[in-house]
Amino acid sequence: MSTQSPAEQILLTSSSAPSAPSVPAKHLVVNRDARNRTMARYGYSDETTKIIDNENLLPTGLLSRIHASYPQHSGLLEYREFLFTDKEHYSGLSGFREVCAILNKNGIDIGHIDEREFFVEVYRFLATRHSLNSINWDDYPTDSVFQLVFPQPGMINPQTTQAYIDAKNAKARTQVAIEYMEKTNPHDGNQQLNKPWFVNDEGVLEFLDGSQHKYPQCQLVFDKTTQNCFSFCTYCFRHAQVRGDEDMFIQKDIAQLHEYLRRHKEVTDILITGGDGGYMPMSRLKQYVMPLIEDPSLLHVKNVRLATRALTFQPEIVLTEKYEPMLELFDTMRDNGVQLAWMAHFSTPRELLNPSTLAAIRRLQNHGVNIRSQSPMMNHISLFMDDKGSVDVERSSQSWIDLSNILGMLCIGFHSMYCARPTGEHHYYTAPLADMSKIFNRIYRSLASINRPSRHISMTISAGKLAILGTTIVNGEKCFALQFTEARNMEWMDRVILAKYDEKENKIDCLTPYDTDKFFFEDELKEIETQLADALQQRLVGA
Repeated sequence: MSTQSPAEQILLTSSSAPSAPSVPAKHLVVNRDARNRTMARYGYSDETTKIIDNENLLPTGLLSRIHASYPQHSGLLEYREFLFTDKEHYSGLSGFREVCAILNKNGIDIGHIDEREFFVEVYRFLATRHSLNSINWDDYPTDSVFQLVFPQPGMINPQTTQAYIDAKNAKARTQVAIEYMEKTNPHDGNQQLNKPWFVNDEGVLEFLDGSQHKYPQCQLVFDKTTQNCFSFCTYCFRHAQVRGDEDMFIQKDIAQLHEYLRRHKEVTDILITGGDGGYMPMSRLKQYVMPLIEDPSLLHVKNVRLATRALTFQPEIVLTEKYEPMLELFDTMRDNGVQLAWMAHFSTPRELLNPSTLAAIRRLQNHGVNIRSQSPMMNHISLFMDDKGSVDVERSSQSWIDLSNILGMLCIGFHSMYCARPTGEHHYYTAPLADMSKIFNRIYRSLASINRPSRHISMTISAGKLAILGTTIVNGEKCFALQFTEARNMEWMDRVILAKYDEKENKIDCLTPYDTDKFFFEDELKEIETQLADALQQRLVGA
């Protein structure tokens, strides 16, 4: 009797049938032997292998369909030995040097070491074994994951970079890095003004130092346990959190958050972020979640979002017995009508098409977790240039189209995509808004409605999330049509705004209004920001 699944039998026999298309079998089939071989390549423990098999997390029918559809992105039939096989994390300057030593041992010299180390000192370096082994080291300069986790030449301006290189010793180099660090922008969009506050029962003004509440329905929580990441994205706009700046957001008191929520019935969602929300221990998450289930005064909070890149950088954590108490908590949430939304951050198809990520996705989904992806359009990673240095609209959009269809095949919602935020080394990752709009338009019209992003491409500014709806012609002049998808005053979302078309501008709040001196919301925004700043100052004076 055959031990192959029906899907395997169909795929294996179809290539030899008289009416079968003339396509190489390797593009049609990931059979059981191939699946086991790729699992062996990842060196799974007996525990993880047992979980994958017992819970049917890697069905060959799914693997075959995905690989057959997107062989150009798939790592499911790759068997070359990994370069990184021991440590799970490589952190900081010493970790970066350790990674480079392993690469050099294997004949790979990425070069520009001093310049890359400067970036590491200013921001951070953290790479996982999984992310390092996801890189195509035969063509690493153009590999999206390499660009994602490795500092690149040209990120920091050449004058400061040279000062770092010319410094006499390690101490002097570190001082150059410290001075430059003070010039970076970790709180774009006036994030410090988003700290919520309330007057407690004793009449004392309390600020939530580890929270942001900018939009009525959603409150961000930067818990004390989520200040680390599974890997460090070079474009991170939360570098204040991950490098430990003095003005980072840290929520220590969970009861304080619940008290604030009781006073703000408009909040339906809490978004646990960081750092990485996936770092939160089950016991800590339970303290946030159970009052939402048990306390009638918190009935208005319907959704808990977990912002985490674990599925990209270290999906194996989900595939262990140690993770099962967390899965049980997810079950409890589902059984009590509280949605757990896992806000992943997939930028490229390659991040998904490996056995660890696929198995982790399916295990989470089996426990009622709704996975959604939101990610930025970043040059060198998910946005590409042609040989002339212009944005390659077709190649860039096709990568996103493929990603969206793969998300659909895996029952993952495509929540949103957005422009690079003006923080960190923004110049390296950004592109003109006009080009990003062209790419988004091609993506949107090429996808079935069920697989499209849930909102138009946007950029976060102090006023809110401002989206580019497209272009229009008014009195013979080309304009951008803009609309808020979130705003400090939610009524602003009801209006469409016209801005003059600009081929070069890469910051949405720097666009010029079409027929007025300023945008309609600017005066009110200034009033709101002043009030928030005054409240923050009052807290600082009273501290």
